[in-house]
Amino acid sequence: MEVFLLWHVRHARNLDGSIEHVDVGGALSWDEEEGDDVKLLGVYSTENRAHERIERARTTPGFADEPNCFMVERYVVDQDTWTEGFTTVFR
Repeated sequence: MEVFLLWHVRHARNLDGSIEHVDVGGALSWDEEEGDDVKLLGVYSTENRAHERIERARTTPGFADEPNCFMVERYVVDQDTWTEGFTTVFR
């Protein structure tokens, strides 16, 4: 079974209040280490329902400031995704 995750990115502001959108190949990108805030708005049974939610969210405070910073991601339920472990790097 597939579901659709809906994400929104609020990009970090520069000191002057401006925003730098970095689109790599036309895709939405973000860097949480640089202060970008990524939010999961919901998980939907169809891609269409996720896009309907985007239209509603675009009119609400915060989301309306960056109306083109939504991403819908297809996700397979009951499938392992991070199978090789990880290493912590201390700074």
